[in-house]
Amino acid sequence: MKKLPSEIFDEEKFLSLAEFAVHCRVKRVKDVVKLKLRTKKRLYTYKTDPATADRLVRNLTCDIIEL
Repeated sequence: MKKLPSEIFDEEKFLSLAEFAVHCRVKRVKDVVKLKLRTKKRLYTYKTDPATADRLVRNLTCDIIEL
């Protein structure tokens, strides 16, 4: 049985999980940016505005894939 992605609502938790991520996918949709962290076992998603997303992406150490 596959697990569904988990949505994160806290920016600090997103950054702490990013340390263990294999890669981060960035999907820009109109007014919302979806950041998807792929860890070894799970996929985590975080929705935010474009300005916050750019700041978060600069702080990430994992590979970044723009969709």
